Amino acid sequence: MSKFSSPSVSSSVECTSQAIAPQSVIRAEQSLAQLESLIQPYGQRPLVVAGEHSLAVLQPYLAAISTLELAVAHYGKDCSEASLKALGEAVTCHRADVIIGVGGGKALDAAKLLAHQNRCPVITIPTSAATCAAWTALSNLYSEVGAFQYDVGLPRCPDLLILDYEVIQTAPPRTLIAGIGDALAKWYEASVSSGHSQETLTIAAVQQARVLRDILFQKSVKAIAQPGSDEWRQVVDATVLMAGVVGGLGGAQCRTVAAHAVHNGLTHLSPTRASLHGEKVAYGILVQLRLEELVQHNHLATTARHQLLKFYKEIGLPMTLADLGMEDVSLKDLQMAAQVACQPDSDLHYLPFTVMPDQLLAAMVSTASPMADGSANPSSPSEEVCP
Repeated sequence: MSKFSSPSVSSSVECTSQAIAPQSVIRAEQSLAQLESLIQPYGQRPLVVAGEHSLAVLQPYLAAISTLELAVAHYGKDCSEASLKALGEAVTCHRADVIIGVGGGKALDAAKLLAHQNRCPVITIPTSAATCAAWTALSNLYSEVGAFQYDVGLPRCPDLLILDYEVIQTAPPRTLIAGIGDALAKWYEASVSSGHSQETLTIAAVQQARVLRDILFQKSVKAIAQPGSDEWRQVVDATVLMAGVVGGLGGAQCRTVAAHAVHNGLTHLSPTRASLHGEKVAYGILVQLRLEELVQHNHLATTARHQLLKFYKEIGLPMTLADLGMEDVSLKDLQMAAQVACQPDSDLHYLPFTVMPDQLLAAMVSTASPMADGSANPSSPSEEVCP
């Protein structure tokens, strides 16, 4: 039986397949020192998919490989249909039997989808803690100019995830901060889309998202201030691994909601190309909470938003459009982004109320507005107040 085949099951038994976690996860200082032996069980002709910067970080480890037929392919600027076509040609040309994704979210998404298309194993090696893409069974597709197009759910998580803390520490601190923003969204989105579910794994996912949020509130400031410390490693684990656990356990039930929908809309505007995925998502969380205030008059959302504003200010996450470099963006462009985020198939519609583009636009331009009661002293993020 092929290792990619499914065992036969009696037709009388109802089965569901859920990609929860990578088959193996290795995390340690200098784990990449054993890269050659780690690859060997999966194939002899690896194709490394990476960007130029990430490839330079990994080059010393690749240069030490002597028994494998190694080739390298650049994914380009984005995980797009055109880049995947070119990568597919590289797989054929090299006769690759294992794909190794190296880098940030887009490189890892390209590697995962490429491996799926070519029915071969995939190894993910994140070079920053900016996303949980190294863990998940999902790839996001963008246009050639970086506008979000659609996502592809994959039948399996990566075969091996290698998290080398020494490599992660070489990334700019901004990437970890962005990863914190992306990971925080797990709670604010999953609690809305799945908070009333009675499914055991979904309940577990939502509760894990809440624990994840609390870990980030408690440890992020010290982690950012002390790279390489125990708190820093714990926050890296939270953003790369634990955030992936939430998506794995919850699956389609724990869908992204407005925060990621706002991100997707903003990618269609060129001024936000300089901001990272997690930065846009973090801003999108504030927009989601602001929508709850404006549409539902939800005062708990007001309190939660101001807790986040205080936390964002402490660690350097964007609180407004201006913080995303969009102080000069036109109203027409913002309306277009809001319309993209409100498309019929958008995850924004997992909110428990209807949102129109003009309502979303109003929320987008008022994320840092004062509390409804005029309070200037929002409670600490570590206090137990949930929207």
